[in-house]
Amino acid sequence: MIDWRGGALGAWRGVRGGPAVTYGLIAACCLLFLISPAAGLSPAYGTGDGLLAAQGAYFRRWGVIPAELTNGDPRALLTPLTALFVHGSWLHLLGNMLFLYVFGAMAEERMGPVGFCLFYLGTGYVALSGYAVVHADSAQTLVGASGAISAVLGAFLFLFPRSRVTSLFPFLFFLPLRFPAWIVLIFWFTLQWLAARAAGAGPGVAYLAHVVGFSVGFLYAWGRFRGGDRVKAQAAATEGESQP
Repeated sequence: MIDWRGGALGAWRGVRGGPAVTYGLIAACCLLFLISPAAGLSPAYGTGDGLLAAQGAYFRRWGVIPAELTNGDPRALLTPLTALFVHGSWLHLLGNMLFLYVFGAMAEERMGPVGFCLFYLGTGYVALSGYAVVHADSAQTLVGASGAISAVLGAFLFLFPRSRVTSLFPFLFFLPLRFPAWIVLIFWFTLQWLAARAAGAGPGVAYLAHVVGFSVGFLYAWGRFRGGDRVKAQAAATEGESQP
């Protein structure tokens, strides 16, 4: 959740209607998940093995399959976009949407609605495609908004270097501790980088897509906004320990 009482978010409060793109992306991801077989709510998809088969077909249709994408399959060229709106589980969805809600609003205010929308879709496409290139022979399906949200985090680090967030760390008994956002995000990026290196040749959790997205997002913000004023006032935000 975001504390609207002041700081860098003060200017955001004057934006009519709030962060429409951020809210729209969250709504789209949630709605598509709820009506998909991944949610397991619709009896139309059956149960047991039938539900698992429906889920597998759903992920293969809309997710990224690196071997197909890198082989130049025309249909596969769109999957890095469609995969951004597909999530594999409730935890996957909620973790991603939490990070998008906390960090997306301020990034959207800085970039503008149209710019933020193009940024989100473009960096998400690049992140998932980068993962596919490295794992070009893989037939495992890749879904989720993690790459795009990682780019939002990277841009946030550059744009709001002195914002503060309250994080809950499970290894500290879930004590709420406040840190500058740049410390939290760099710590997160380091974990993703180490996890990507430890993942070996076989694809699993798409840590590499997180690293690519974060790097592209930071570099984009640096290239576009380095000549302007960066927001240096403190802003309070609260995030959970869910990873996109």
